[in-house]
This record gives sequence, structure tokens and C-alpha cells, in this order.
Amino acid sequence: MDKGDDIALNFGEEDELDRRQKFKHPLAVFFHMFFRSAAIILYFMCDFFIDSFVTSFVMIVIMLSMDFWTVKNVTGRLLVGLRWWNYVDDDGKSNWVYEARKGAQKKKVTVVEARIFWLSLVACEIIWIFLIFSTLLRLRFAWLMIVLVGTAMNGANLYGYIKCKYGANKKLSTVATGFLGKQLWTSMLSMGKSKTQNQTQQ
Repeated sequence: MDKGDDIALNFGEEDELDRRQKFKHPLAVFFHMFFRSAAIILYFMCDFFIDSFVTSFVMIVIMLSMDFWTVKNVTGRLLVGLRWWNYVDDDGKSNWVYEARKGAQKKKVTVVEARIFWLSLVACEIIWIFLIFSTLLRLRFAWLMIVLVGTAMNGANLYGYIKCKYGANKKLSTVATGFLGKQLWTSMLSMGKSKTQNQTQQ
């Protein structure tokens, strides 16, 4: 693979979705939901059943690690036909690659599986972010480490697949900056027009 060889993606076009079949990969859907749900359930239930913080920490991080690996390497490829990964070239530079199935051999994605994939990624990230504020308010600084690990791992997959959705060659920061710049420019023009009208009226 050539240096910096990123593959632009075409994600989620409606004509690529298979609406006739709900689940093509039921086992992948199960494990996609199981590990992330298990980590969150363990976080809430450890206080009631496990006295040791270290044991709780290890169990939750194991679930989070298994979820991260499963989503990154298996369920993303099967459920939405996307994959992101990293390699280091001969010069020691880290390169990020974003791939998608395309062409005649591209397997169709079912609507239900695609929705489950994306909704679970977004919902779990929202939950972990909420737990950051919850642990801070309750002054549970030891548990904050677990919450930060969960936020980082789930967030890494979410970021990677969002990059897949919007294209490998577009930086999200650039998109956000462009949007904010446009809004700022529009506001400045509106203010300028208002001042001109006020001066004219006076």
C-alpha cells in the first residue's frame, strides 16, 4: 500500500440497503450489543455485588476492550460494510486508512443492522459522557478512571466510523471550522447591515 493511501467511502446510500431481511448477521449484532451493555451494567451493579474496586475495574475494562476490538474489527465490517485501521510506513509515519465495500461484490447492509450499529455507538458514548459528570458530582474520582476509559474506547470507534461516513479525506475539524466560520461571517454581515440601517434612519 502506498504512503497515505486512504480510500474514500460511500456510506449508507439508501439504494444499498436491503429492506427485505432484518438480520443477516444475528451473532454479530448480539456481540455488538453484549459487550458494551455488559460494561455499562457492570458499572452500575458492581457496588451491590463486588466489594473490591480493583476487581470491578478489571472486569469493566475487559468488557470495554472486547467491545472495542469487536466493533473495530468485526461488527463494523459486517453490519455497515466499513472498516478503519492504522499502519506505520517505512518512514515511521502513522497512517489512518478508511475502507468500505463497494462495487459488484459489495454485500448489502440491512436497515435494522445499520440502525442498531449507529444508535448503539452514539447512545453508549452519550451514556459514558453523562457518567463523567455524574462521577464528578458524586466525587467518585476512582471510578472516573473507568468512565474515562469507556468514553475513550467507545469514542475512538465512533470517531473512526464517522470519518468513514463523511469520507477519509475530510477532517472533521475542518468541517466544523468551516461551518463555524460561515455562521460567524453571516452574523458579522447581519450586524453590519443593522448598523447601516440605524445610521441611515438617524
